[in-house]
Amino acid sequence: MTIFEQKRCSVLSHCVLVLVLCAFGWSLVGCSTAQPGETMAEGHRRHKRILSTSQQQFMSDLDMVLLFDKPSKLSDRTVP
Repeated sequence: MTIFEQKRCSVLSHCVLVLVLCAFGWSLVGCSTAQPGETMAEGHRRHKRILSTSQQQFMSDLDMVLLFDKPSKLSDRTVP
């Protein structure tokens, strides 16, 4: 490999690294989470509603896995 090819590979790898870092940085910053025309209070309410819905779905799934979603068919009376 000649020195020119080594420098070209080095420059290319640096360019790829810079592009990857820029993409990563852009993904961290990203766009604002607020919807167009949405106030800060509306954004907070939307986030609370999403979290509440997610929690309800999680609890529903957990109840289904633990078989708590259907009433018991056992008698409430003790059998001697």
